[in-house]
Amino acid sequence: MSANPAPRFDDLPPVMQEVRTRPLFVVRLGVKPIVTVGRTPSALRRLGIVESGTFEGDRLAGTVLDGSNDWQTVRGDTGTTHDVRLALRTGDGVNLLMSYRGVRHGPAEVVQRLERGEVVDPASYYFRINPVFEAPEGRYEWLNNILAVGVGHRFAYGPVYSVFEVL
Repeated sequence: MSANPAPRFDDLPPVMQEVRTRPLFVVRLGVKPIVTVGRTPSALRRLGIVESGTFEGDRLAGTVLDGSNDWQTVRGDTGTTHDVRLALRTGDGVNLLMSYRGVRHGPAEVVQRLERGEVVDPASYYFRINPVFEAPEGRYEWLNNILAVGVGHRFAYGPVYSVFEVL
């Protein structure tokens, strides 16, 4: 048995008791109609092909390049997991990579409405992502050293995410 018991959460320093963030950008994705692969041994699999998009924030902005994609796993509990790779180009011509895993789930009737392309209240379901970035040396290399979180909402044309840098 350890002589030093593990500290309780409220005994930790303040920096360890909360997660602080700051806005990074809003990204809007234009997605082609979903390609259904079908039921595999693990789950129903789908592919979202991103054909366009934009991202805009105080420190960087630009476009999402055609050919980015979202490998989706539709679970049996109304949830969908996302495995996404995006190629971004900043307004000054620098190419960046953004990848993220995400989870979307909610009440069955809300998820069914989303799947039909209907407008729903973004507070009626859970849609979160965890982006990481790869950037070349130069103006945006700071992205290589941050983690981010995002809150998503699905529109008929594709998702929109508010992305925040974790401080």
